[in-house]
Amino acid sequence: MAKVKIQGHASGTGVLTVTAPNTSTDRTITLPDSTDTLIGAATTDALTTRVNGAGGRKNMIINGAMQVAQRGTSQAGYTAGGYYTCDRWFHDKDGSTGTFTMTQEADAPDGFKNSLKVNCTTAGSSGAYNAIQTRLESQDTAHLAYGTSSAKAITLSFWVKVSQTGNQQMNLIHHADAGSRMISFVYTINQANTWEKKTVTFAGDTTRVGDDDNTIGFYLEWFLSSYSGRTGSAVQTSWGAYTNTARFEGATISIGDSTSDTWQITGVQLEVGSTATDFEGRSYGEELALCQRYFQILQDNAGYFAGNAVGSNRIDTGIPLAVPLRATPSFKANGYLTHRSGNANSSANQATVGSYNANSTTLKIRFGGHSVTDEVAYVISITSEDLLIDSEL
Repeated sequence: MAKVKIQGHASGTGVLTVTAPNTSTDRTITLPDSTDTLIGAATTDALTTRVNGAGGRKNMIINGAMQVAQRGTSQAGYTAGGYYTCDRWFHDKDGSTGTFTMTQEADAPDGFKNSLKVNCTTAGSSGAYNAIQTRLESQDTAHLAYGTSSAKAITLSFWVKVSQTGNQQMNLIHHADAGSRMISFVYTINQANTWEKKTVTFAGDTTRVGDDDNTIGFYLEWFLSSYSGRTGSAVQTSWGAYTNTARFEGATISIGDSTSDTWQITGVQLEVGSTATDFEGRSYGEELALCQRYFQILQDNAGYFAGNAVGSNRIDTGIPLAVPLRATPSFKANGYLTHRSGNANSSANQATVGSYNANSTTLKIRFGGHSVTDEVAYVISITSEDLLIDSEL
């Protein structure tokens, strides 16, 4: 049986032997003297990476296990880009790159329950971009010290299942007001329709300082297809200026050329260091709360909200939020009812934001299009469709 020996300084006398599973040879770790520590200042060695990754929230990706799908588990027949099923995962595409269905699937590798799947239902033949993205706030990447000589390496790992074999390209785009930078990873699908784990370490970007605010800091994109404008320049395997014509250059697979094309992903983790550690599983409740910073739903007929009439056709009310929103949201809904003394009046006008506070769990909303009496109390109920509160990047 293999053993690990922890040996003290040369002037010491004791040796502590610990049984080490899953190794075939002895391993010896020599402890330093009092002028140093077992784990040095470097953040890229494997031991430091694993110790640092053992505590706290190491995974920078939200909903990497595709647990949360507030908008629903399936969206069929779309051609435009958008957030459709799994929260925080955006299909970035133009209309001519094909028609797709996106689903949250109960199909995943061991250790996971769900995955995000896109299936081509009408083949594309033109168009520049077709990619699956997740986006990170700039302030959530500030600890990487980009733009300095201390910029940290980060490691990305993910599981992918594809209907074809060949090469695909993933791009990490560091976005900042001063200009975007990019680095890419070409990975190989070895077997069709089989879950495969891919891992890559990206060096820190020592050139570009992030904006450190609530705007986009990182785009992580898995390119599916492009028929123009995204090839022609060399794949950027080191940090360089953002180059549109390099975003699909390394791919030999095109997802969207045929209605038999499918693509799935789950278990996405982005962490500091040069070693991919075990996936950080979070509870559904914790993952949902992280997603709700960007998107929340007020269900149809969820209840009544007190408001006050302002003028003759507007009611201002406050609604509770699950968590504070990233930024001033937009809304989507089809109908509202106002109630006063047993009388109800309907309106199909879109709601607007009355006031927004970055740290508040209440949002002031203005509902227009009603016939009301100024400075009289009313209650609002949401009808016909859920109220979608969108604060996505």
